[in-house]
Amino acid sequence: MKFAALLLAGLFLASTGASAPQARTMERAPRSIPCPLSAGQGTRCVSGQDSNGAWYVAAIPPNWNHRLIVHAHGGPRTGKPEAADPLEDLDRFSVMVRHGYAWIGSSYRRGGYGVRMAAEDVDNSRKAFWARFGRPERTLLHGQSWGGNVAAMASELYAGDATTGWNYDGVLITNGVVSGGTRAYPFRAHLRAVYQYYCGNHPAADEPAYPLWQGLPLDNRMTRAELRQRIQACTGVDSPAADRTPQQAARLRDILAVTGVQEDQLVSHMGWATYLFRDMVLRRLGGHNPFDNSTTIYSGSADDAALNAGVQRFTADPEGVARLAHDADLTGRITRPTVTLHALHDPTVSFGAEALYAATVAAAGRSDLLVQAATDEDQHSKLSDAGYMTALDSLEAWIDSGETPDPTRFQARCEALWASLGPCLFITPPPTL
Repeated sequence: MKFAALLLAGLFLASTGASAPQARTMERAPRSIPCPLSAGQGTRCVSGQDSNGAWYVAAIPPNWNHRLIVHAHGGPRTGKPEAADPLEDLDRFSVMVRHGYAWIGSSYRRGGYGVRMAAEDVDNSRKAFWARFGRPERTLLHGQSWGGNVAAMASELYAGDATTGWNYDGVLITNGVVSGGTRAYPFRAHLRAVYQYYCGNHPAADEPAYPLWQGLPLDNRMTRAELRQRIQACTGVDSPAADRTPQQAARLRDILAVTGVQEDQLVSHMGWATYLFRDMVLRRLGGHNPFDNSTTIYSGSADDAALNAGVQRFTADPEGVARLAHDADLTGRITRPTVTLHALHDPTVSFGAEALYAATVAAAGRSDLLVQAATDEDQHSKLSDAGYMTALDSLEAWIDSGETPDPTRFQARCEALWASLGPCLFITPPPTL
């Protein structure tokens, strides 16, 4: 089996099992802050901190349509949360604010892993907005990248119900890690093993050995810049192709061919497989290994037999898998209209995540609440604003009318209503999921 095919099932950012209780902090009342210029003239922005330590930023435009977007950001970011962190996300999705939507985003209470933790923080940001500004006419949940996993989890846990009242009216997920935790990270574990076979410098021969699935020992102080230097020394990935040695070129070619990772994504994927693995496994999963390559047959290299004979092997610990599954796997039991938008050529979160999510939702008997659309784009963090607004507008129309939108009509809808915001790149019909 060609291992690159596994990339469809081993996607971007997943999350973790139970973590240690967090100390409560003094809640900070919202205060006015400057908005990003992209949010539009006259928009008001406020920043606050909840009792768990999560920072949030809310934006209310002068033409507020009394609809609220509750945003779940990607990552997970591994640094300590800062008050200004949500401003990056507000800037990226400011097209929604400019078109009348209020917006709120949380930093989450800590850096690193935790889908359920982040989902709770996202819902707490909704509560903070409602308490400060009143309940809007409509509240929509939006997740981007790993935040797609977070938003899908928040939808399952905090959507409310028809008896007590709905907290969310609809869900929009863009380039989301909707595969669930146990299927989202294996390809990076494979990358670590394959990289180490060819490069042997992470860890280096003169450094203490450790299982690659740990990412990095807790006491290891290697910086991201130093990691990049090691990858460069082995593969020449930061050099023009003409300047690489034959040995570097051969190693890089084999690593990419076997894993399916794109050249310009190698350093970032290795970073996640180093620093985020350390946080996930050693801090959040109690040291239990959720990854397995014990029976994987790697292919695509110049010498597959040598690779499979020499690559480091590891076997998953059932406890690690169970903890990760509890925290980040999805049940598919959605209760609100949900639209997903995904770039077909997303280099970070494989489009294959959408098929996995569709199957999960179908198994739960909820396919009538899921519409999935694809665009002919090759970016992950930012797609065309016209695409975002088409998906959001289609979700709104679904809620208003009760009529399920047809993704084969998204391109025409985009061209008719939103083409002034950027290219309309919906694939018609969408790829089979």
